[in-house]
Amino acid sequence: MKRRNFIGLLGNTSLALLAGNLSNVFGSNSNEFVFIEAEQFENFGGWNIDQQSMERMGSPYLLAHGLGIPVEDAITHITFPSEGTYRVWVRTRDWVAPWNAPGAPGKFQVKINDKPLKEIFGTKSAEWHWHDGKTVKVGKNAKLALHDLTGFEGRCEAILFCKDLRFEPTNDIQALTQFRRKLNGLPENPDFGGSFDFIVVGGGLAGTCAAISAARNGAKVALVQDRPVLGGNGSSEVRVWPEGHTNKEPYPHIGDIVSEILPPITKGSGQVLNGVSAEYYDDQLKYQKVIQEPNITLLIENRAIEVIKSGDKINSIVIQHIRTGRQLLLKASYFADCTGDATLGFKAGADYEYKVENLMGSSNLFNVLDATNKEDVLKCECKDKSALALKCEVGNYAQPFPRCPWALDLSDKPFPGRKGVKTFGSEGLQSFANMWYWESGFNKDQVNDIELIRDHNFRAMYGAWDAIKNVDKMYPNHRLGWSAYIAGKRESRRLMGDVILDAEDFKSQRKFSDAAFPCSWHVDLHTPKTEFKTGFEGNEFVADYTRGKEYQYGNLYWAPYRTLYSRNISNLFMAGRNISVTKTGLGPVRVMRTCGMMGEVVGKAAAICVKNTVSPRQVYEQYLPELIKLLSQPGKKVV
Repeated sequence: MKRRNFIGLLGNTSLALLAGNLSNVFGSNSNEFVFIEAEQFENFGGWNIDQQSMERMGSPYLLAHGLGIPVEDAITHITFPSEGTYRVWVRTRDWVAPWNAPGAPGKFQVKINDKPLKEIFGTKSAEWHWHDGKTVKVGKNAKLALHDLTGFEGRCEAILFCKDLRFEPTNDIQALTQFRRKLNGLPENPDFGGSFDFIVVGGGLAGTCAAISAARNGAKVALVQDRPVLGGNGSSEVRVWPEGHTNKEPYPHIGDIVSEILPPITKGSGQVLNGVSAEYYDDQLKYQKVIQEPNITLLIENRAIEVIKSGDKINSIVIQHIRTGRQLLLKASYFADCTGDATLGFKAGADYEYKVENLMGSSNLFNVLDATNKEDVLKCECKDKSALALKCEVGNYAQPFPRCPWALDLSDKPFPGRKGVKTFGSEGLQSFANMWYWESGFNKDQVNDIELIRDHNFRAMYGAWDAIKNVDKMYPNHRLGWSAYIAGKRESRRLMGDVILDAEDFKSQRKFSDAAFPCSWHVDLHTPKTEFKTGFEGNEFVADYTRGKEYQYGNLYWAPYRTLYSRNISNLFMAGRNISVTKTGLGPVRVMRTCGMMGEVVGKAAAICVKNTVSPRQVYEQYLPELIKLLSQPGKKVV
């Protein structure tokens, strides 16, 4: 039977659509459809929402990130236009297929009224596609569930029920987006979300500090963040420990806000705090500090998707909620790109640099726990915490791990954590878990291929743990305890300002009249670590770092304000790893406390812009004494 292929895909409907409503779209009176966005399930169960590749694939999706333990079902309820037989389509992919790896680990089922469809999903195609689930007979109402079978990263973007059994949906992203919005009843144009003095896009430490700093200096601010928590790499989702020295002379108050929004934990010498428990990152502290500011409107779980310009100036942006799909138009006089990937600047046509080769990669940190340690088990963030606790309570501590033929085959290869392998002076579990150097994507597009890069990190982690547990027969009572599924990035686009800072500027201690924020990290650039490359050329998974005298510049370097605004978009600031530096200049500035201090400076400069109706460049040209005065003032609220 030949199916009809429509150029546009049915969209994100509110659970049911009447046939008559579709006739205007399809020119037919016989089509009945139900389209369910996975991110709009009533209960996610143990599945996580992942928006990292939203622009590339058109939507967020749900991820069964169970570390090898199947997660609880995601559940929702649907109403059909009429009883009868429908064809079921599920948008998913086989996530290891890009490497021609066997096994399709992301298997899951779709259950209707607790009865699974015969088709197993997540088993076909390296690309996101519509997997045909065959037909099902339904009544008027149904309970719908995503049932994970493996705990190994199954993923679902949407489910489509078609009463026209010949209909075949398209994978064209533009058409998909257009029709999902139309059929969901979402307006063609965004709703108006308000006018502000200053809009900050990106809620990592840089963006959070920029928003607070500007608000405390009198600006009306909107802070847009596409995750449910603030902090970015320094949040409980990614868990990279914030580095960099704050509160240094001659501006000892630069760093006040950074210190205020981070937990008061001092890292001891040699202590590893990457990938530790969520309490160390205290998402709630950052959130409370932001919502307590009357001048800040926090727009959490919203992603900037469009920039509207007039000449060299941004007038407004469109943001979209990652779960509801609702879009808002936000207007402002000034903007800050604190996205890391320079998303806002890129969309605005700002000058930038980005070369997809010899990049620093991305990491997905992870930790392990000992099931014989009651305290570890009680603090466990595992999806099966209750079952684990009960098991250990009766003395059954064994933690088997399945073989992973689809992961990196490390059965006869060296890697950090393997018996007899020393990595940066450590071995055993101390060199395996919580380590920054599990890193990949050195020659991949860190913006558009982040799902692939993150998945390669997963294959490395699972392959290594498989070898340790099942080949080396080590640590029988240990298990993977937590792993980030949001990638911790180091390098992508950098926006160009009036000064482009290079490593040579740090080494020569080049002086600037607009020195504004202190840098204390060395010229830290990452490349694949030589001893782990063999057999994985082009797909390396362990990083090395630059070291030695030629990568040092003293204890401190004060970087200039002119690296913090765009040279060709007249009202655009930036803070974070996307500021105006060369590749080598990125090494010293990219750590988070330093990025947070950039945000503090940007917030102060934005307040000067608002007060005097001038551009970021004019702050340097005409109001530098005023900026210097603000740099000397506390980051606390101005009374």
